[in-house]
Amino acid sequence: MAKAWQHPFLNVFRHFKVGEWKRSTKEGDVTPVTDKTLKCTVYRIRGSVSAGNYIQLPQTGTQSLGLTGRYLYVLFRPLPSKHFVIHLDVATEDSQVIRVSFSSLFREFKSTATWLQFPFICEAGTSRKDLAGVAPSGARWTCLQLDLQDILLVYLNRRYGHLRSVRLCASLLVKSLYTSDLCFDPAVTVAEARRAKLPVTPVPREMAFPVPKGDSWHEHYVHIRFPSVGSRASSEPAQKSRSPPEAVFRGRVREPVPPPVAFSNPFPDSVFPAVRTFGPTASRQARPVPRPLPEVSLFCEHSEVPSMNGPRDRSQEPSARAEVTDKHTAGNGVHTAVPESAMVPVALEDVAPRQRPGRKQSRPEMTLGETVFEQRSFLPDPILKLKGVIGFGGHSTKWALWTKDGAAVVYPCHAVIVVLHVDTREQRFFLGHTDKLLQQRGAALWRRQGPPWENGNGPGLGGRGEDPHGRAVTGRGWGAGAQVESRLLGKQSSPARPRAPCTPCSTAGFSALPDRGSTYTRHAVLAGRVLHVSSSQVRCVHGVSYATAGPSLLVGRCSPFPQTRPASSVCGSRGVVLAWGTEQVGRGGEAVLLAKTHTGVDIQAFKVAVFDETRMASCGQGGVRLWRLRGGELRSCPVDLGEHRVLELTDLAFGQAQDSHTLYVCGRSGHILEIDHRRRAVRRARRLLPTQTPGGHSSQKQPFGTGPGISISSLSVSQTTCAVGSDDGYVRLWPLDFSSVLLEAEHEGPVSWVCVSPDGLRVLSATLSGHLGFLDVPSREYNTLARSHTAPVLALATECSRGQLATVSQDHTVRVWDLATLQQLYDLRSPEETPRAIAFHPTQPVLFCGFASGAVCSFSLENAGVLVRHRRHQGAVTGLAASPDGSFLFSSCSRGTLAQYHCSTTRCHVLRVTANMVCRDARPTPNALVVSGDSRLLAFVGPSKYVVTIVSTASLEELLRVDVSALELASSRLDSAVAICFGPVPPGHLLVSTSSHTVVVLDAASGRVVRELSGVHSVACPSLALSRDARFLLTATDRVIRVWDYPAKASPGCQVYIGHSEPVRAVAFAPGQRQLLSVADAIFLWDVLGAPGRSPSGSAGDSPGAPPTCEASEWPHHVGPGARQPEDTEAGTGGLPRQQVPVPSQASPLQLGARAGPLKGADGAFSTSDEEGPSQESHSPEGLHQASSLPMLVKEASGAGDGARGAPGGPWGFSMRPHPGGWATARSTTKAQAHPPARPDCYRHFTPRYKASSLVKSASVPSARVERLLLKAVVGYNGNGRANVVWKPDTGFFAYTCGCLVVVEDLHSGAQRHWLGHPEEISTLALSHDAQILASASGCSSTASCCQIRIWDVPGGSCRHLLSYHDTAVQALAFSPDDALLVTLGDYGDCTLALWSVATCELLSSARLPEPAHGVAFNPMDARELACVGQGAITSWLLQQRGAEVALQVHREPIPEEVGAGELTSLCYGAAPLLYCGSNTGRVCVWDTRAGRCFLAWEADDGEIGVLLCSGARLVSGSNTRRLRLWAVGAVPELRRTGARARSSSVFMEHELTLDGAIVSAVFHDSMDMGVVGTTAGTLWYVSWAEGTSTRLISGYRSKVNEVVFSPSASHWATCSDDGSVRVWSLASMELLIQFQVLNQSCLCLAWSPPSCGRPEEQQVAAGYSDGTLRVFSVSQIAMELKMRPHRAALTAIAFSADGQTILSGDKDGLVAVSRPRTGMTFHVLSDHRGAPISAIQSTNKECGDLGAEGADLWLAASSDQRISIWASDWPRGHCELLDWLSSPSPTLTEFPSRPPPCLAAFCPWDGALLACAGLGMHPEVVFYSLHRKQVVERIPLPFFAVSLSLSPGAHLMAVGFAERMLRLVDCESGAVQDFAGHDDLVQLCRFAPSARLLFSVAHSEILVWEVSGHQATEESPGSGSWPAWRRS
Repeated sequence: MAKAWQHPFLNVFRHFKVGEWKRSTKEGDVTPVTDKTLKCTVYRIRGSVSAGNYIQLPQTGTQSLGLTGRYLYVLFRPLPSKHFVIHLDVATEDSQVIRVSFSSLFREFKSTATWLQFPFICEAGTSRKDLAGVAPSGARWTCLQLDLQDILLVYLNRRYGHLRSVRLCASLLVKSLYTSDLCFDPAVTVAEARRAKLPVTPVPREMAFPVPKGDSWHEHYVHIRFPSVGSRASSEPAQKSRSPPEAVFRGRVREPVPPPVAFSNPFPDSVFPAVRTFGPTASRQARPVPRPLPEVSLFCEHSEVPSMNGPRDRSQEPSARAEVTDKHTAGNGVHTAVPESAMVPVALEDVAPRQRPGRKQSRPEMTLGETVFEQRSFLPDPILKLKGVIGFGGHSTKWALWTKDGAAVVYPCHAVIVVLHVDTREQRFFLGHTDKLLQQRGAALWRRQGPPWENGNGPGLGGRGEDPHGRAVTGRGWGAGAQVESRLLGKQSSPARPRAPCTPCSTAGFSALPDRGSTYTRHAVLAGRVLHVSSSQVRCVHGVSYATAGPSLLVGRCSPFPQTRPASSVCGSRGVVLAWGTEQVGRGGEAVLLAKTHTGVDIQAFKVAVFDETRMASCGQGGVRLWRLRGGELRSCPVDLGEHRVLELTDLAFGQAQDSHTLYVCGRSGHILEIDHRRRAVRRARRLLPTQTPGGHSSQKQPFGTGPGISISSLSVSQTTCAVGSDDGYVRLWPLDFSSVLLEAEHEGPVSWVCVSPDGLRVLSATLSGHLGFLDVPSREYNTLARSHTAPVLALATECSRGQLATVSQDHTVRVWDLATLQQLYDLRSPEETPRAIAFHPTQPVLFCGFASGAVCSFSLENAGVLVRHRRHQGAVTGLAASPDGSFLFSSCSRGTLAQYHCSTTRCHVLRVTANMVCRDARPTPNALVVSGDSRLLAFVGPSKYVVTIVSTASLEELLRVDVSALELASSRLDSAVAICFGPVPPGHLLVSTSSHTVVVLDAASGRVVRELSGVHSVACPSLALSRDARFLLTATDRVIRVWDYPAKASPGCQVYIGHSEPVRAVAFAPGQRQLLSVADAIFLWDVLGAPGRSPSGSAGDSPGAPPTCEASEWPHHVGPGARQPEDTEAGTGGLPRQQVPVPSQASPLQLGARAGPLKGADGAFSTSDEEGPSQESHSPEGLHQASSLPMLVKEASGAGDGARGAPGGPWGFSMRPHPGGWATARSTTKAQAHPPARPDCYRHFTPRYKASSLVKSASVPSARVERLLLKAVVGYNGNGRANVVWKPDTGFFAYTCGCLVVVEDLHSGAQRHWLGHPEEISTLALSHDAQILASASGCSSTASCCQIRIWDVPGGSCRHLLSYHDTAVQALAFSPDDALLVTLGDYGDCTLALWSVATCELLSSARLPEPAHGVAFNPMDARELACVGQGAITSWLLQQRGAEVALQVHREPIPEEVGAGELTSLCYGAAPLLYCGSNTGRVCVWDTRAGRCFLAWEADDGEIGVLLCSGARLVSGSNTRRLRLWAVGAVPELRRTGARARSSSVFMEHELTLDGAIVSAVFHDSMDMGVVGTTAGTLWYVSWAEGTSTRLISGYRSKVNEVVFSPSASHWATCSDDGSVRVWSLASMELLIQFQVLNQSCLCLAWSPPSCGRPEEQQVAAGYSDGTLRVFSVSQIAMELKMRPHRAALTAIAFSADGQTILSGDKDGLVAVSRPRTGMTFHVLSDHRGAPISAIQSTNKECGDLGAEGADLWLAASSDQRISIWASDWPRGHCELLDWLSSPSPTLTEFPSRPPPCLAAFCPWDGALLACAGLGMHPEVVFYSLHRKQVVERIPLPFFAVSLSLSPGAHLMAVGFAERMLRLVDCESGAVQDFAGHDDLVQLCRFAPSARLLFSVAHSEILVWEVSGHQATEESPGSGSWPAWRRS
């Protein structure tokens, strides 16, 4: 209740006398004005900068308003076309100050422990892509009602205390502020409430807005209440595990708009969800229904006059978005029109139950436990039959054919050929290919005596294929003869090969494809089987074509080399055309190769003439050729096209009947050529142009060359018409004279294929978007035959009641299908987001989808709209699961977050969000989250991939945790979980697929292993499913599906099925369990032929609360050889693989803090030791609790604690014994039993930067005698480290880290020493107090399993000892005050503390921590005491020496709640006995170490405090807010004596500095007057508190450095980086001189102007950026001179011409632009490298006369596709000539799985006509190419592929950088090579300076400067890795 003087309300402006500005303050443009609407004085706050124009109450930040009213009313109006900001500082009951901000500048809700930021959206007309923005011109006065109590309770789980301060920032008009405990309705006045007796609290008169007579309040004003009534939290604080719900605003408000999700039919793009609002009328009639909280955003809408008669018809509104009605509007329905054409019935059925489609049966042996059994099949065999396929296309969507009678369509679906009857929609299949089809030809009813025909006149069905791996290509031919067998042309197969599956069909044909094991010998003699399998030693089959007259002939065009262009062409190298005779194939014979010829022409289409099978035609780029088969040879001749020879021709067709001598050819330019092939001449040429008639869609012929034509992709000719398909999405039907368009049909995407039916009445068409359909000419109707995903399917979900299937794909679509008809019902498109997971609501027509952005959307399948969108994940959604009873929805993401939603209502809302629950390495899979059939248990893999966790679905309480890595005791490697699946509730099994190719069946209650299925697949199984009756287990991996007889325990049989051409992503049983689904490249629906048994009693279908089962009728129980009774689930039953089952760990690691209590039956203390025996399983009724094993002794303190240390029974009464046999034994017994915790959410904790490179194991570092490189300087500081700066002012020793180097620098001279040895990034440093010993720590690497801790001798600079104990990384190091001991603290993945002897470097003792610790420190007054800080508590350690043994006694003290610090992140000791600790909330608390209590805390910062240093009466704090503060703490020791009466007002801040990044390291003089501070920006600062200044000592990069260039005078050098900066440095001092910064862009390339560009003082630097812009900076004037955009894509390379007057730039798309910097014009663009990024451009000054060209500029361009072009140019004359072209096929390397090595090229400085190239061949080498001799003259082999290359301008030296973190120097004269280490990542750059004395090398952000010694070749020492001889051409 507010104080009496604040009741019932308080006018804040009046009370604090705003206008007099004594108790308040104003800044900037704040003026009182008279508002015409309110007819009173208001304050106008305006200005371009919001932070500089504001009204603040109270006057200073140290004062407080003290307003306790629950509600704050802000009466304001945003200024049009401006932004505004409102800041509120709210104090909680525990005196924590929280800032709550509302602004139209914010784009999304952000929350920290001390700051809530809410975006305010002011207009309904704002575009979806930019919701947050300026206020509209019609912005109205708004009453913003803020419930401060609910805001703190909902979003931060804190209790509201009072309002401390308010700041109103530009730009807005404000009338006043009011506070009250009453909830006023601003639309109702006191008079209206009394007159109508309304049960509301009317607004006071002075708060009311004037309303004209007869008008509604809502027509003129806006009321926003936040949070809304439906989102109010309870009066009690929520649980700490509960995440903040989202907010809804009462009144004229709108929900946050999700990112644009485009909907095709029946979801139109205009659909947008509307928020239900409640006005006074509605609130009186109906009780507000609690609603979920959507995304946190404020929306203030300027709407039209509301309707008072009910809901408005949204379809009549002019806006494309559904508008929000006012408070009196009762409805918010969304109406959409569903076109009937989208609902196409499809009936699919296979009529031959005897066949085995997709079946591959084998009999491998299967290991089960210790016994080896023969894997056997079970009955019925086969158990599956392919019922239907959803999909179309494969490598392309260009091939679909009619059968002879026109009743069916034949088309490819990846590796399957589908025959679809157009009337009945019956599907039949040709199976046998194992990779995607490229082409097919011919399809017709089989006629025994007739010849084969094409396009419906014969028995041929052909296909083509390619083999990306270089294997031989096979061709398959199908027929319908019942007595035909086929044989393989080639080698015989082994008897163990599986039978080729076939499906009966009335069509026949031939296809070609690269089968992965084409060794079939025989095929089943049944109708519609494979007639012949042909093998040819070619790499790519690009097309086949059947003859249509005379003897059977099949012609195919192939390529013997890997394909380099789209699959529809043969180009580049010489192709092959083959002709087979197929006349005998139908009679049981073989196809005979009649002719084979090589050709170098481009072939896009190939056809056999209809009148003579020996004559053929082909077309391609710029040519048409006529072919003839005679005398066993294929010969060809070109057709003279005249002026049309430059056209790109795409397709051709022979005329029919009387027009058979005409050849029709089409092209991309819209031309259709009619060619008389007898005369080999063009008879007529037409060009199809878009019509100029407004509103028309038809096209008409136009003269050649007038305007852009219609790009034609395909044509087909009948006797009277010609069908044309074009890229504009139209199929047009023309007469043969092309006089006018007869008919046309528009498609959703570019048309890729057309085919006229044999009767000419139907036109079949296919599109690039995966649609297949036909146009019925008589009825003029279009019928859709098939729709398809255009990318692999990622996941599926099934819906029981409606029989629907939902799939998500990489093509950014979500599609819903009808399982009965296989037709598509819905298509949801999201161009900007990729859907990853999908789930149906079990009882409601709602679909849930998770996206790669972390969003989870709920879609209504009834209203066709988005119900709600949640953004609770920061990473991509990896799993989505709904409980079967429809109560909860769960989602997980790639960052380990698990979210729980309540979804029993239509609009689900978030209940909990827990971090670090699921595995971070998990990939999106349907088996990521699984819910048990009784909806009680949720299982997932996490928090690591080695652990499977089961939690309660209601509370997310952890019930069971099973370590699967320990299940296989005999295995030498750790096993991880891949997929999981629940079985029926009784017996309650959880199936886990592991990385060891095993499926483990666990008891979901106890975690014991029930059984194992070993060797399920050859690789890990990513998807599995168990039928509801537990009869069949489905497993899928790669392209194989296995069905297991699950009840058979001893020897479960399985059946193997193939058919997919890509790895199967998911398998599932369809509703009813009669069918199963598999998704990969396409969607396969399989019939289960075996009748399933009844569900076990009490299963999901029988459990209370479960939804009704999906079966239409009860299936008969099958009893037979294949049937098994469910196995006994009692412990000890037979069939277990081992006698002792693994015991699961405790439900969660015991948390020793305020959140966790002691175990049941315990008195608050527990004890363990390092010598633990095997843990025993608990047999308590719960069966889930087990004794914890923590290798330390802890007692939870219940009070302040007054016992003496070391006294028995006191807080130090527990001890931990040392390791008896050395640290190795102790480590093996303690560290293998605990699960690593998740990474803490605090910046203080060290996280190594991700590196894709690996350290070379055999890098040779030469001896000093022959060393050519000497590391001279390191530029940069590792801002990613923690406490990685040491400084001893007394001795002047100063050291810091950069990558894996320790840099020791003299602060006076700047000279550096470098200590090498660490293999990975150094995390932290520690210097002994006498400055004689330095300790450094780095993480584990590929060459070392443990972290390295190196002990350095400071005077000598050598490594004395190498320590190794911690597993992942070292978080902190600390020396004892006497320098006798060293303590090392592991990071969150290690959680160990180790104590070492400095003298002997032996491990004295170690302990495992229950949770991650962030810092450790010794007590400077007592070497026996140390402390570490972490989550919820402070831990103190006491060392006791017993002879040679050291015992550690530990005491933990929880943080008092009144301190308000949830996690301690830093610590330092002060004057005895004080210990200062910083927290992640910005508070500093002070502990009395003697009494063991915290007596003082104050708010020292707004963010997390990561650095604390104390000396004397001064304390320095540094945080992630970039602030460094100096505090006077001299009065703190006196406050310790006052106890609870201590107040923080005695601590005050003396100085404050703001630096360029979060503070990560700091070291100060004992006087605290000066020090060195390191930030995350890679900068080291010298701080002087006396002068109040900060000086930059070391400047470095935080992001990747992309280029290093030098000035011609060799006095300066420049760098560019991903952070958008261009920095200019001094080459002599290595100091930063100039920095040019471009925000929100990456600078990718850089060039320095040559000396010939003008006067020497006019030096310029040209930089290329990621947005395609090019900027020229003047170094002398320190300004940008030019900005231009010659490219649309990112610039990747840039160079000046030799005279400096021209700039050459290359981009990501392969274009090279030539621009003039003086005019800013681009006058030439070269597209020779189009399609591959430009990797290098270099220009040199050389007269090109000796090379046979004109010009003085010789330049080259290299692209990533291993192509290099050399050009000679004379830019003043505009001359540019191609001199030479080098290309090579890209290497296929296992060393580069993600990206190929770059193509590098450079001119040799010692010979301008010599080129050095790397990455140009199949082998790692550098080749030297002579432009004179046009050949390679020298080859230098390399150990790895080069990623950077540089040639010295002095001596004949070459530097090469590798991805293996190695730099190699090669002497090109003597052949000597030397390797150099020092980088912690791949050496992406190496550049020689112009003087040839310095070499710069770059790895990510670290820059190493090497001094090149000598200019003559030296003899290499033995073992330095030299190559004795190079191969010279």
